[in-house]
Amino acid sequence: MVGREREIRELNRLYNRKRADLVAIYGRRRVGKTFLIDETFGSRITFRHAGLSPADQQPEGMLKAQLEHFYRSLKEQGMEKPEKPSSWMEAFYQLECFLKQKDNEERQLVFLDEMPWMDTPRSGFMQAFEGFWNNWACHRKNIMVIVCGSANSWILDNLINNHGGLYNRVTYEIKLSPLSLQECEQLFRENGVCFSRYDIAQSYMIFGGIPYYLEYIDAELSLAQNVDHLFFSRSAKLANEFVRLFDSIFEDSETARNIIRLLYTRNAGFTRSEIIENLQLPNGSRISRILHALTAGDFIIRYVPFGMSKRKVHYKLTDPFCLFWLHFLGEKTELTEDYWQQRVTSQSVVVWRGYAFENLCFNHIPQIKRALGISGVITSVSAWSKRSEDQEGTQIDLLLFRNDNVVNMCEIKYYGNEFTVDLQYYKKILYRQELLLKDISAKYAVHSTLITTFGLKRNEYAGAFLKVVTLDDLFERP
Repeated sequence: MVGREREIRELNRLYNRKRADLVAIYGRRRVGKTFLIDETFGSRITFRHAGLSPADQQPEGMLKAQLEHFYRSLKEQGMEKPEKPSSWMEAFYQLECFLKQKDNEERQLVFLDEMPWMDTPRSGFMQAFEGFWNNWACHRKNIMVIVCGSANSWILDNLINNHGGLYNRVTYEIKLSPLSLQECEQLFRENGVCFSRYDIAQSYMIFGGIPYYLEYIDAELSLAQNVDHLFFSRSAKLANEFVRLFDSIFEDSETARNIIRLLYTRNAGFTRSEIIENLQLPNGSRISRILHALTAGDFIIRYVPFGMSKRKVHYKLTDPFCLFWLHFLGEKTELTEDYWQQRVTSQSVVVWRGYAFENLCFNHIPQIKRALGISGVITSVSAWSKRSEDQEGTQIDLLLFRNDNVVNMCEIKYYGNEFTVDLQYYKKILYRQELLLKDISAKYAVHSTLITTFGLKRNEYAGAFLKVVTLDDLFERP
């Protein structure tokens, strides 16, 4: 397995201690949650069960189908003469009986995958699971229950932040995030894929460090050929993934997709009230839950643009896969099978690379801080744009406000060579720095910083940047 060292270490630590544990694992769909458990525990799993996707069921038959599936899991994994449960209370009682039957005083590991799918409307699932844990499992020192799911809002609301019978019952939680650039490079190497770091960065800007997608990469094809094969060919495996992705984790998948589509239209993002206004949504808890789930799933981030009130929280789309899909597939219908290879140097792709590399940087802030030598410094992240009638508008891609009274004013450039600063660009950097100094406290020093692929070409204007972060820096461990 590539990466996940910390998660594997923690899971094994929990497995080896002598106390009941309820572990919740969540994260974006396709990020590798099930694979993590399989690779970490393998044959040590005493009982495993995965819920059935509600997308494949009729609403009136969902409870019956889920219970039938649970019964089969018990039967296939060795329960002697199980009876078909008619309710989740019966199902979890049978699970208790199964675990007692298997008990040899060694650790017993129960893995319930895609748990949110089991909680169908009016099924009584949560009450039954609560009874299973509170009345029986939590009192047995050799029981470890791992629950997992891609519906992050369900995991957070019903388990981690539960205020009812399962309040404070989760003993450990793991949020599984996409792979970093370094981990993508390692995965490619293990799969025999020979890409340069420039191409690995582009693959991250397309697939977003999601292992499920990266495993599709064919080592015998170039990156451009792989993109055509996976998105634009007649049998493209990922052409419809954007729709499937949200259908599988949101009850109101259409609203979630519409929010993502709206955020795509403005790089700086939108406030909650702007989202409601633009999409004409009711102002209530439903929109809050969806935004919370999108944030927990690493699709979007919450941040406050510099100079705005803390109440002006913005939601910004940072998921590379969604950004790529919306930019190049979206509502388009006339796509050729060699679409990407024919347009790899087009202006549309160049523009996308600029925004996509900016989002890559937002997803690698720890690596940027390490390159700047400020890993231990408390830092807040923001972006900034300024518009006025008497001044030229300006935008700063990334601001790092540090507790040591320094602000890194970051310019982000995805470039095929060393970046060259000419006189015009030199003046632009000075102008932005001057505007920023007017709006921040006098105690701060501004360090103009360049984040780019191959570094900065030295000339008489290179002094515009005090610090330079390269693509190689982004491939380091945080």
